[in-house]
Amino acid sequence: MARAAAAPYSRAMPSSTVLSLAAVAALLPAAVIGWRGRGRDGLFWAGIALAVAGPGAWALAQIEDAWHAGLSVALWVTVAASMGLYAALAAASREAWRLSLLLPPYLVLLGLVATVWQGAPEPRVSSEPYGSWVLVHIVVSVATYALVTIAGVAGLAVALQERALKTRRPNRLTRLLPSVAEAEGLEVGLLAAAEAVLGLGVLTGASAHYLATGHLVAFDHKTVLSLAAFAVIGALLLAHKRVGLRGRRAARVALFAWLLLTLAYPGVKFVTSVLLADRVAVQQSSCAADPATLA
Repeated sequence: MARAAAAPYSRAMPSSTVLSLAAVAALLPAAVIGWRGRGRDGLFWAGIALAVAGPGAWALAQIEDAWHAGLSVALWVTVAASMGLYAALAAASREAWRLSLLLPPYLVLLGLVATVWQGAPEPRVSSEPYGSWVLVHIVVSVATYALVTIAGVAGLAVALQERALKTRRPNRLTRLLPSVAEAEGLEVGLLAAAEAVLGLGVLTGASAHYLATGHLVAFDHKTVLSLAAFAVIGALLLAHKRVGLRGRRAARVALFAWLLLTLAYPGVKFVTSVLLADRVAVQQSSCAADPATLA
């Protein structure tokens, strides 16, 4: 019976792989167009629109019937959300377009990883038994990780710029990246937004878990890492305001917060979907999934 169930899935894999590669290809213009150094012109927006539409359409196509709790879909949802939020940021901030030299190339790599793991086992979990709290929690979790991802990219820009200034060896990349002050402003603003959204995510996750199990908090890996990221971001924002923490030190803390959320979101997905796929499949066949772990 297992072989019979696997047969149609294996025949479907080539088409899904082609669509996944097409979504990766949609990111490529945005990954290179910033090198022109011409700002937010029509060609820039065309590349951004394609980078939003391609991964966005592919991510929506994969979750239209049910939420997939696997690694590949999680990565594609991350790519789509990050590009969507970045497009809004580029429209609102005059200098945010310069981050296109770093963010889309990183998202291309994420898309390639998602394509490689396209065939990994991934349970489909309907959120209907748990109500709208789970949907809110999923949206908030994805938005949080996208915000911290872009903030991490802004922090990387700060580190690269400060290194170029310290060594007095600017290159083409650092000449096109935002200035230290501009990148820091983007980094702090994005982290402040991420802190607020992450706090909401913790509350919605606790609410969904309570409705499903009667217990307020489950101290699993994702919860602990998310709470640690919340504390790190809060400490960074407080230190920035009180003692003026900035530059490469602040960038390192921002990247550490991004690492914590990476371990909490795609990191946990990698463990459950790849390393422990068989064991998780057996557990999910015998009991309902914890709604707080769906995102």
